[in-house]
Amino acid sequence: MSQWVYTFGDGKAEGSARDRDLLGGKGANLAEMCNLGLPVPPGMTITTEVCNWHYANGRTYPAELENQIATALRHIGDLTGRNFGDDERPLLLSVRSGARASMPGMMDTVLNLGLNDKSVLALAQDAGDRRFAYDSYRRFIQMYGDVVMGLDNEVFEEILEDEKAAYGHELDTQMSAEEWTTVIDRYKQILEEELGQQFPQDPNEQLWGAISAVFSSWMNARAITYRRLHDIPAEWGTAVNIQAMVFGNLGDSSATGVAFTRNPSTGENALYGEFLVNAQGEDVVAGIRTPQNITEDARIEAGSDRPSLEKLMPDAFGEFLGICERLETHYHDMQDLEFTIERGKLWMLQTRSGKRTAKAALKIAVDMAEAGLISREDAVRRIDPASLDQLLHPTIDPHVARDVIGSGLPASPGAATGQIVFTSEDAVELSEAGQNAILVRVETSPEDIHGMHAAEGILTTRGGMTSHAAVVARGMGTPCVSGAGGMRVDMHSQTLLSMAGPLTKGDVITVDGSTGQVLRGAVAMLQPELSGDFGRIMEWADAARRMRVRTNAETPADARAARSFGAEGIGLCRTEHMFFEGDRIIAMREMILADNEEGRRAALTRLLPMQRSDFVELFEIMQGTPVTIRLLDPPLHEFLPKTTEEIAEVAQSLGVSANQLRERTEALHEFNPMLGHRGCRLAVSYPEIAEMQARAIFEAAIEAAQTTGAPVVPEVMIPLVGMMEELRFVKARIDSIAKEVMEEAGQQIEYLVGTMIELPRAAIRAHRIAEEAEFFSFGTNDLTQTTFGISRDDASAFLTTYQQKGIIERDPFVSLDIEGVGELVRLATDKGRSTRSEIKLGICGEHGGDPLSIHFCEEVGLDYVSCSPFRVPIARLAAAQAALGPK
Repeated sequence: MSQWVYTFGDGKAEGSARDRDLLGGKGANLAEMCNLGLPVPPGMTITTEVCNWHYANGRTYPAELENQIATALRHIGDLTGRNFGDDERPLLLSVRSGARASMPGMMDTVLNLGLNDKSVLALAQDAGDRRFAYDSYRRFIQMYGDVVMGLDNEVFEEILEDEKAAYGHELDTQMSAEEWTTVIDRYKQILEEELGQQFPQDPNEQLWGAISAVFSSWMNARAITYRRLHDIPAEWGTAVNIQAMVFGNLGDSSATGVAFTRNPSTGENALYGEFLVNAQGEDVVAGIRTPQNITEDARIEAGSDRPSLEKLMPDAFGEFLGICERLETHYHDMQDLEFTIERGKLWMLQTRSGKRTAKAALKIAVDMAEAGLISREDAVRRIDPASLDQLLHPTIDPHVARDVIGSGLPASPGAATGQIVFTSEDAVELSEAGQNAILVRVETSPEDIHGMHAAEGILTTRGGMTSHAAVVARGMGTPCVSGAGGMRVDMHSQTLLSMAGPLTKGDVITVDGSTGQVLRGAVAMLQPELSGDFGRIMEWADAARRMRVRTNAETPADARAARSFGAEGIGLCRTEHMFFEGDRIIAMREMILADNEEGRRAALTRLLPMQRSDFVELFEIMQGTPVTIRLLDPPLHEFLPKTTEEIAEVAQSLGVSANQLRERTEALHEFNPMLGHRGCRLAVSYPEIAEMQARAIFEAAIEAAQTTGAPVVPEVMIPLVGMMEELRFVKARIDSIAKEVMEEAGQQIEYLVGTMIELPRAAIRAHRIAEEAEFFSFGTNDLTQTTFGISRDDASAFLTTYQQKGIIERDPFVSLDIEGVGELVRLATDKGRSTRSEIKLGICGEHGGDPLSIHFCEEVGLDYVSCSPFRVPIARLAAAQAALGPK
């Protein structure tokens, strides 16, 4: 018989941290804490296998599950001295989700389960506190009514706000037991009116409703969105964790809180967190009340006049501090903890590796490695390469004037400017229109995940440093200011009220997630400098990696930026981008319009010094590192005007008739230019173009070597080769020009001639192509298009649908299709090496900056990857992790 349920409690557990796949992260860590002897409320975990069984079998459950849950409930009851469903000594439960990967706020939770009209009386008598009992009951009805029964939480919140206003209260804690009973009656009434259902009084019905709701939440819209953004497979499933309730809302000697063993924004080695007195856990993250600081140092730094946990409950604080140190040492990582104090007794409800900013991740990894807690290799493994994007966010220039219109908590670092929007839908719409949005909310909820992802920055007027907005924004690397209490959001009028007056939708503001300030308008930004902890991790990564990392660059600015990020050469210089400016485009058009080779060569002679100067500057910037220059690739019609007005204007500048220009444009028109007269096909038809570019390259290499003192070994790349004979034809012209230039200069230079592998035929015939090619560079953008038969420019219309329907896991233009395109790369690699064992192999498509694709490149033994300048640090780290492999 399969075991579907695992119990824990009283220092013993049937699982451990090693069972993350089966028990989910939360369940595995609850079991581990229990095995360590820490104070954990007893409970059970229903495995992730039940979730998958549930969806595979028409949302039913295994036959043995009911009995296994009943047995586990009796076990929990024995440990607590209570019985589930008993009206006299009721065992009350929390029901929470817990996937293998942390998904904060994405799935559902129900607290205080088991309460009904009878057991609430027993709870009141047992606790000696009627107000607490009825507060717990109304919380349960509200959560259950929302999560399980499906009535929107805002309906309950409106009732609650009405009743508080009627009684003259501002805070929930001011409500009396009698006042709570009025709220409870109204909650039950609205459920019956809106849903036609009565609130269930049977605890077993409540429990199975909550279990089903947690499993259903695995497939809710926000969870699906989160999984897609974080590459979490649906087949992982979620576990369900059911625990005996402990109460942080049992008076002033009770509390609940969330903490990190180190600062998740900066990485500082100091306990960081918040708590609320007389509250339940959801209150802290929901931002319903502004929480208090855990440590006295944090309270002083925040300028708060409300006592810290350290001062208010010193015994519980001392025990908690010891547990924090023990768990961080045990897991060798910064921990994210949830805890409850029930009448002075500390209970641990969760531990997990804490989400952190990239800056904090670097500092924590470096500090732990230098303290000997982890190895340098583990420090490198620990950093998510994609998270380094966060370090590249601009910051506000410290010398500019700041028109501060509000302030809150610095929840996620970096600065962002954009137009105010008040809904996630508007944020998405603005983003899709190519404009920047700042999402402004009272507080965000998991339903806002799509808007938070689309927004450049986030501003909330409620919530603390561990609120939903703060945690999710940090994980995304999106600048965020939370808890801006001096500002007010009026959703009805779409207005943000600030100290400087009202702001409306479309007004531009800047949020500074590093200081917590909100500024009017756009302000000057500074690009970040990468040093310190970043430098140490990159140093360790460079020592570990095998593959080189180059950049795709054709402008001096891009080349300099890439060098500053550690690029070891240029893997792709797209020469066509150099022809679209000023006199260059005129000469280029004259060449295209020429009726014969003599006319083309005359125009190319004018282009030669321009090309040569471009290459000289690139060679000088790259200082002797490899530079791969791709010969002209796009079809010629791309350089000609399109509209009637443009044709007339260009014809006048060229001194030709508009009809002549129009006829030439129409003659060059192609129905499918991506597969048309481009790449090496142009060089075959018009060898003089390739000859001019080759001369510019070799003359520039000689000049730059003399200037810098560093020898230049240019790599000339012939694009879109499908047949060895094409490559042989063009290579002969390049070799001839190289010989001429060297004879003219009276000196020899080394150079390589190779090709892009971007057609399936080239991959299949790589052994023949390698007879002429000294290097292969896999152009995986076009190789993906030609392998799938999909246009990259049009694919977005349906690839998202393919992902949503499970046909593909990832966009193949973002992450390399290992099974198809990857198989062609592997084939070409093996065939190329079978002919030329020392052939140089690299990748220069967008996949060169994608960590998953980089792992594949390491697996097949490529020599280098090449990516856009700002992805060079990501590629360096990913290449190191690929070389190190999993621990």
